[in-house]
Amino acid sequence: MLNKFIVLAALLLPACFANAHEYKVGDLEIEHPWSQELPPNAPTVAAYFVINNEGKTADRLLSVDSPIAGEAQLHEHVMQGDVMKMQHVPNVDVPAGGEVTFAPMAYHVMLLNLKDRSLLADGKRFPMTLHFEKAGEVKVEVAVQKKAPDATQEHQHAQ
Repeated sequence: MLNKFIVLAALLLPACFANAHEYKVGDLEIEHPWSQELPPNAPTVAAYFVINNEGKTADRLLSVDSPIAGEAQLHEHVMQGDVMKMQHVPNVDVPAGGEVTFAPMAYHVMLLNLKDRSLLADGKRFPMTLHFEKAGEVKVEVAVQKKAPDATQEHQHAQ
């Protein structure tokens, strides 16, 4: 009976992590970079992920780039009066021992002047490079999905 359970668990485990992907540079871990599938005529696309800093020193995300876009900008949503607005930010601090979430209505990467729309369909992936002040650069693959991942999928960790 135990052997059947182990085999079943081994078969199901890959399905649990099928959409989760993580990248590491120095003390920083970038979890599940993703973007939502958009209509073919959308002028921009946003990318999201979570940065975990497992170190004792703060770092800073300085910039991002991707070959599918002419320009990539770091943005955040902020309340101005009664209106939620998106604004460009020059960089994003990543606190020591902390986490920064790039998600809809929060920090995000805006990819402008799109060059290659063929990689923006559900199930595809596109490359993106994150440039950090201390940890250096890390290349990630952004998974394009029809809808946002749920919170359990977004924060799965390999044990």
